Amino acid sequence: MSRLGLAALMVSAGSMHFVVPGSYARIVPRFLGHARGLVAVTGAAEVVAGALLVVPRTRRVGAWASFVLLLCVWPANVQMALDGGLEGAGFPLDSPVLAWVRVPLQVPLLTWAWRHTGRGTPAASAGPR
Repeated sequence: MSRLGLAALMVSAGSMHFVVPGSYARIVPRFLGHARGLVAVTGAAEVVAGALLVVPRTRRVGAWASFVLLLCVWPANVQMALDGGLEGAGFPLDSPVLAWVRVPLQVPLLTWAWRHTGRGTPAASAGPR
């Protein structure tokens, strides 16, 4: 169930990149440039990673992809915090406090993905491959 929950999170988060791309583009660190393109690429990659998690043969690849993606998008959370949230977006997205709370919350997400790579806890590598 944990793996399927992570898959659902990745697919839904990735899909949101296409539903509200402007919100995501606003938090791409400015030094990266190409915000809209990066939003589309990371959104598609998150959807693919989630789909890979669902299929037993590809679940470890999906877990690794999820882990790497979560690591790669962490700077966007930092940018959002530095900007004080998303101005004009309404609560909770415009809250500077919640924007900073979101930064360390990436750690449990990374841990969740890591556990399914087969490198985490022994239970993560149990079961059919």
